[in-house]
Amino acid sequence: MIIGGFAVEGHADGHGVALYGDPALPPDYAHLPYVNPDAPKGGTFVDGQVGSFDSLNPHIQQGNVPWQLRFLAYETLLGRSYDEPFTLYTLLADSVEVNEDNTAITFTLNPDARFSDGSPVTVDDVIWSWKILGQEGANGRYRTASAKVSSVETVGERGIRFTIPEPDRELLMTLGMRPIMKAGPYTEDERSFFRSGLDNRPITSAPYIISDVDAGRYVELTRDPDYWGADLPFRQGMHNVDTIRMEFFGDATAHFEAFKAGELSSMRETNASAWARNYDFPAVQSGEIVLSVIPHERPSGMTGLVMNTRRAPFDDWRVREALIQAFNFEYVNNVINDGAQPRITSYFSNSPLGMEPGPAEGRVAELLEPMADDLLPGTIEGYALPRTEGQASDRRGLRNATRLLSEAGYEVENGVLTGPDGPVSIGILVPNGSSEVRAIVDIYLQSLQRLGIDARAVSVDSAQFTERTNAYDFDMVWYSWGLSLSPGNEQLAYWGPNGVEQPGSRNLMGADDPAIVAMIDAMLAAETQENYVAAVRALDRVLTAGRYVVPTWYNPVSWIAHDADLKYPVDDLPIYGDWIDFQPDVWWFDQDRPE
Repeated sequence: MIIGGFAVEGHADGHGVALYGDPALPPDYAHLPYVNPDAPKGGTFVDGQVGSFDSLNPHIQQGNVPWQLRFLAYETLLGRSYDEPFTLYTLLADSVEVNEDNTAITFTLNPDARFSDGSPVTVDDVIWSWKILGQEGANGRYRTASAKVSSVETVGERGIRFTIPEPDRELLMTLGMRPIMKAGPYTEDERSFFRSGLDNRPITSAPYIISDVDAGRYVELTRDPDYWGADLPFRQGMHNVDTIRMEFFGDATAHFEAFKAGELSSMRETNASAWARNYDFPAVQSGEIVLSVIPHERPSGMTGLVMNTRRAPFDDWRVREALIQAFNFEYVNNVINDGAQPRITSYFSNSPLGMEPGPAEGRVAELLEPMADDLLPGTIEGYALPRTEGQASDRRGLRNATRLLSEAGYEVENGVLTGPDGPVSIGILVPNGSSEVRAIVDIYLQSLQRLGIDARAVSVDSAQFTERTNAYDFDMVWYSWGLSLSPGNEQLAYWGPNGVEQPGSRNLMGADDPAIVAMIDAMLAAETQENYVAAVRALDRVLTAGRYVVPTWYNPVSWIAHDADLKYPVDDLPIYGDWIDFQPDVWWFDQDRPE
């Protein structure tokens, strides 16, 4: 497998660009390898989500937005192939070129590119989009890269060149994946772009337009019959569904019951026990609903309870380790999943990029050794999560937690854990409607209370959850990071120092460790696959030994229950196989599907 985009020597620009080596597809490719280019068009795909929404702008911090809008309503200069770790092909751009020293990238716009109102996509739109997404108030995922760009200039009639001061091919490539928006509606009042709400429907550059909205209940997208890119090779076999409707439910039970009743087209299950237990209802038995298991080869990422190191007591690694020791994973896994789910052991576990057990060796050790005196215990010598017997009472874990808390200056007085700032109180922020998350937290609270901690769940609606996580207003919070086989500059947005104080980043734990930045720098500067993999494994060690998250489990496969008439290309799954379940990009309805 190619990791991190490394392939053969040389770079081929024009129709596409790879991090290292050439794009796998030739300039005259007909379609991406994992699509059905002959898929019929038509049908209505109804998706269900737990929560609500109060905004249609996915590019700002304010408001709660249906996540699909970021991908379905906005086109980018380049598009990603999910069959290659990091290769991008032209989309809004007609060609792309990176200079020899990897300090500049030039995009030439496709002359046919249009917005949904029929107006052309211009160089001015691209530059405006880049500038607005780099401003305060925009989603934090874009600002780190914006700060590294030294100049943006027009090249001829349809060209835009981005220049950076230091070589960084990966950063240049990510600039091609930013959403391109029409500048016109905001030229007189640019700040209106940052206003949340449902009044202004976006003028899109993508295959779908927003056709109907009912506040908090649903958003409906309709495939644009005049979509400019319908004949592009990159778009063949994609966006086959005429209508996408996103329905919102107050809780997971209502969501599942709607699916069982035939009101939704598919259901993505994340719980192994529920998959085995709950999917034998009449529609499955009759064949109206099909159960698909889709494998993948991507990292586990990190999912669990995040500790906010910006505030005490989480600023002490011994306290964080104590809270990890107090989490009885095997028991929780038995209760929630019948013990079927594998535990996340590190951020890049389940992949070739994951840290290896035991002491660091070879290039990984070389990268970490200069910082050895400042690294937390376990980083170099090896760190592993505790294991329990799976019983309800985990005395060993609680003893270890008590010892660590005592070393950190916390003692139990009259049944209450007390430290330098008084009694310890922990609120765990969780979103309303997720029964599984709440069940996990409720079991964990019992262990924390046995330690003398005043621990409680803080349940909020989706809008408040987004607002509080953006402002880092929590003690602990349930969160998940998805990670890829080609990590790059986005790692700084996930755990870089800018996110310690700057609101809206994904550095929820407030990690502020120079070793993290050093390993990311080594990863970005790597010139061979060996050095790249070593740097990511070293980063994985620093993050995992940082003890920022109480990890739970991951899914090595995706479980999708769906309408029997809803098909996907089973024989041509990309390496990111479970990307397929982010429906319905490459799915289609049978032509003979009854109306």
